[in-house]
Amino acid sequence: MPTLADPNAATRYLPPHIAGNAELLSQAQRELIAQAAELGRERFAQRAERHDREASFPFDNFDDLRQVGLLALCVPTAFGGHGADFATYALVVAEMGRHCAATALSFNMHASACLGAGLIADQLDMSPLQRSEHGRHRAVHFAQIVDGGKLYAQPFSEGGAAAAGKAAWATRARKVEGGYRIDGRKIFASLSGAADFYGLLCTLDKAGATQRDALYLAVPAASPGVSVCGDWDPLGMRGTVSRNLLLQDVFVPDSARLLPEGLYHQATQRFPHMFTTLSPTYMGIAQAAYDFTVQYLRAELPGMSPVKRRMYPTKQNAVAEMRIKLEQTRALFLQSIREARIDPDDDTRQRLYAAHFSVMENANAVCALALRTCGGQAMLKSLPLERLYRDSRCGSLMLPWTAELCLDRLGRECLYAGIEGDEIIE
Repeated sequence: MPTLADPNAATRYLPPHIAGNAELLSQAQRELIAQAAELGRERFAQRAERHDREASFPFDNFDDLRQVGLLALCVPTAFGGHGADFATYALVVAEMGRHCAATALSFNMHASACLGAGLIADQLDMSPLQRSEHGRHRAVHFAQIVDGGKLYAQPFSEGGAAAAGKAAWATRARKVEGGYRIDGRKIFASLSGAADFYGLLCTLDKAGATQRDALYLAVPAASPGVSVCGDWDPLGMRGTVSRNLLLQDVFVPDSARLLPEGLYHQATQRFPHMFTTLSPTYMGIAQAAYDFTVQYLRAELPGMSPVKRRMYPTKQNAVAEMRIKLEQTRALFLQSIREARIDPDDDTRQRLYAAHFSVMENANAVCALALRTCGGQAMLKSLPLERLYRDSRCGSLMLPWTAELCLDRLGRECLYAGIEGDEIIE
């Protein structure tokens, strides 16, 4: 019932669930998303402007995630985690992205390491010896997260073709007694200087090494030879603090393997959803931009003047267009994350490209509409919309599947089956 303090409470806009219809979710999914939503509303959103302005890592947000146990979101239940499947992971991160996109994107790097060693690894082909060895190794890493609250990163880009899946990693790991010696450099290394471990992708240093010789190694941040360098002053996603990571003759033991030798390549071929873990953050941004616009036009943002702007047909048409784009994006996003599995068929894989492209591009399109519709005041840094716009523009640029690469892969795979090539034209 409306109260004297807030007579409009019954008609006030209530931002919807990130999944649209929460009744289709399991009880466990609803609880985990609600936990992320509470942290996001009560804490992350209030800190987002400061971390963006300072380009500072949100250590306070990760302390909150650690305290409530969400760092173990994607750790299998057998190792004390929540055992989230891919869809649950995606929805929790999308909810985080509504409140602080940099926190959501950084958390994705940590969760991806857990998914790789857990959910994805469990679906790969391994010999009994590999399976046993992997079980011992990942038990160590999962205990670091569940019991120690440790944070894992996943440095990916090197500035070459490897991150796009077109070449072997330039970062090399030389096999030595008891482990590996690593040399290399990663750029755009999210959580650089904040992570306790870097889930490093590199190539086994041997003659004729190819992409099949990829290694996935957890490198302790405090290891001798590990250093972080370079400036970080980007357009958006400033709170990820993705500086350069240098590795010079860094030793790690055999137990550092997050996957057995050669298994990372198998994962890339058989579980393509692993390359779309970035998009949930941008689904959250799109929802946040829509929510802001509705609240702004209804004069329901805290602290703003009570002047409504919703009565103009141009505003109504723009919001209708935003809602249509948002729902189109959400529908494809939800279908795609629920289809995540080993060895998807061609139709599922192509829909995955379309979903990833749509989320990344439409997040920015929704933000652009929001800016145009709300007008000049929305550009002020005292309001979150200009940050949402800047953060949203970064999505289509991010490897391994940039917008351009999605189009390249989708167009090719729609028109060529299997090993088909071009016909000779006389």
